[in-house]
Amino acid sequence: MTETADELSAPLGQTETRRRRRIRLPFTGWQALAVLLGLFLVIFAGFALFHDDPLGGEPMARIAINNGAKPTDTKPGAAKPERKSEPQGTAPAGQESNSGAKTVTIIDGSSGARHEVAIGSGATDGSDSSTTAPATAMIGVDPRLLEKSRYGMIPVSADGLKPFTAYAADADRAKAAKMPVVAIVIGGLGVGAAKTADAIMKLPPAVTLAFTPYGSDPGKLAERARAQRHEILLQIPMEPYDYPDNDPGPQTLLATLAPDQNVDRLYWHLSRLQGYVGLANFMGARFVATDSAMQPIMAEAAKRGLAFFDDGAAPRSVANALATGQAMPFAKGDVAIDAVPTAVEIENALAKLESLAKDRGVAIGTASALPVSIERIGTWIKGLDRKGILLVPLTTAMLKSKSN
Repeated sequence: MTETADELSAPLGQTETRRRRRIRLPFTGWQALAVLLGLFLVIFAGFALFHDDPLGGEPMARIAINNGAKPTDTKPGAAKPERKSEPQGTAPAGQESNSGAKTVTIIDGSSGARHEVAIGSGATDGSDSSTTAPATAMIGVDPRLLEKSRYGMIPVSADGLKPFTAYAADADRAKAAKMPVVAIVIGGLGVGAAKTADAIMKLPPAVTLAFTPYGSDPGKLAERARAQRHEILLQIPMEPYDYPDNDPGPQTLLATLAPDQNVDRLYWHLSRLQGYVGLANFMGARFVATDSAMQPIMAEAAKRGLAFFDDGAAPRSVANALATGQAMPFAKGDVAIDAVPTAVEIENALAKLESLAKDRGVAIGTASALPVSIERIGTWIKGLDRKGILLVPLTTAMLKSKSN
């Protein structure tokens, strides 16, 4: 009744006005919470899409491996190197740091962690980077037999002393001169630490070990090999006939490059480790068959007091003739022991090596560090004494071949 009276006594139109002044919220509390959550998701998605971190915040460490250089940290998200051939006269493709070091990405198989490993300078512009090259030598390396290049320390002859004689493994050369001898060269070492360690530790010191310039720290592995009294070679990547489909790796020596460009690349390889008695080809069927390409490399090796070992895979190789012209120590592989990596075929190859040693006085076999190869070669070596054959380091076989 009172409400009716109030409505009758109120001024015309004011009752409707009071009703319209009631405030209504645009949405409930649950609706507000949903809106806030949506805004949060939009912001988070935008950060993930546009933030410059393709690894999603995954930790990454860059290890600068350049004959003992200290590791440095790098920001996550660095570009991965691209493995492809480059036009002649340029450094191989790949990420380069401010100092010009090429890096490769290594993924830890157990943890999945990625690491970028610098494998040395790829500079080819002639700039002097020797100020950033390490000046320290490996343990047991004579500092007189080193000189600084723009990539690091490289071997050199000095005061009548040569790396070939300074780093040759011990051997009974008088005994070797009187009986058949065999030398074994295990190649492709330095990249896989486990297989390299097997070759170092499971084979006797008279076995010669050949290291590629790649891997996270080939210098340390080579140092370990020398500590176990193995003599070592440095394998130089050279151009095969099917390059670039078959690419030995960064800084490969190419038959189409100018001599000074190949020598510059050679210096890069020489700086990767120290204490080797000589060089060996790593692949390179086309390069070792090209006289104009090989001649400057052989001359440089001879000047620095190094030997050269031809693995024997390229029948048209000119290395022997060039080594003779330079009066430098040389040898060529006779038998590829694990060309067919089965126990039976390895046994057959070793029997052939024995026969060659007895016929010619010297025979040289080559092999990789496959587990079956290491196991069969190790067992075979133990029976050589009763067969009247002596296992010798490669340098001893070279010297005997020269005297024959």
